[in-house]
Amino acid sequence: MRKLLILTGLVASSALLVACSNDDGRNAVDQTQDKVAEGVGQVSASAWGSNNPETYAMSASMGDMYEIRSADLALQHSSNDKVKELARMIKADHTAASEQLKTAVGSAGVRVATANELDERRKGMLDNLAGADKAGFDKAYLEQQVAAHEEALTLHRGFTENTDAPELREHARTVIPKIEAHLKTARELLANVQSSN
Repeated sequence: MRKLLILTGLVASSALLVACSNDDGRNAVDQTQDKVAEGVGQVSASAWGSNNPETYAMSASMGDMYEIRSADLALQHSSNDKVKELARMIKADHTAASEQLKTAVGSAGVRVATANELDERRKGMLDNLAGADKAGFDKAYLEQQVAAHEEALTLHRGFTENTDAPELREHARTVIPKIEAHLKTARELLANVQSSN
């Protein structure tokens, strides 16, 4: 509980810093919401999704849905070819992962989230992306991708270490390398976007 309180305090402090230092043309409220969502995602991935098959399946499926929808937004709004290339890769890989997860949950007796069960946190992140202006879109998308893929790694790694559901464990193991590749590319592209501003 103490770690959760410390993390919550750090997230709130980070959010205030973001709100006070908005210099890239993005809405400060949206930036703050994304920063808070990042911290909440990390806490939920490490605390609740790491050993419960039902929670893992719901979190992983919502993560895939968010990734697919955010990739669609990037393909529509980004003018950066490398960002679009990343979005295409993310969409393809998370679509495949989503289908694989649907197969894996059957043997574990749990279910995945449906399209209308996307949580409010991820809906808010998608709304912030959809509302980002052209100048700030790539940075917003890449920051969200870094945070979302860090959260996904926490979820999948934690689950592989703590579960006794073999099919779901195998699913988590198989998606980790692709998530790591997405994260590496998103970090590199974000550094390039930040250095060009």
